[in-house]
Amino acid sequence: MAKLNFSEVVDHICSKDHRYDPEVYAFVREGLDYTLKSLKRHGHNVNRHVSGQELLGGLRDFALKEYGPMSKSILNIWGVKDCEDFGQIVFNLVHSGVLGKTDADSPEDFRRGYSFEEAFVKPFEPRRELSGGKRPRPGHKKKRAGDKKSASL
Repeated sequence: MAKLNFSEVVDHICSKDHRYDPEVYAFVREGLDYTLKSLKRHGHNVNRHVSGQELLGGLRDFALKEYGPMSKSILNIWGVKDCEDFGQIVFNLVHSGVLGKTDADSPEDFRRGYSFEEAFVKPFEPRRELSGGKRPRPGHKKKRAGDKKSASL
C-alpha cells in the first residue's frame, strides 16, 4: 500500500469531518515542530512524547508568532474556537496515522487549556495604568519638579 502524503491525508479527513479548514491541519503540524524546537531550546529531551498541554502552549506561541493580533480571528475562520478543537484536530491526525499517541492520551487532555480571549486578544489590548493615577489629557503635559512656570500673554 502506498503511503499517502500529508495533503492527501488532510483531504481525506476533511471529506469526513467538515468542521475544520484544511489549513489548520498544516498549522497544527507546523505548531508541533515549533513546540519540539522550543522544548529543545529550553533543554528538554525532544525524543519523547509531547503532552497535550505542551502542544497547546506551543500552538499558542506559534500562532502569536505567525499571526500576532490576528491569531484568534484566523483560528476562528479555520473553525477552531477553543482548545478542544485543537484536540479534535490532533486526534483526527492520530486516527489517520499521521501522529502517534500513548494509551494515556485522549481528546480530553485539550479541555484543560486556555481561553482564546486570554491567549490571543489580551496580549494586544492597551495596558491600563496600575498606579491609580489619572492619565494626562491629550496635549496636557505633566509638570515636573523644577519646571518653570511660563508667562502667558
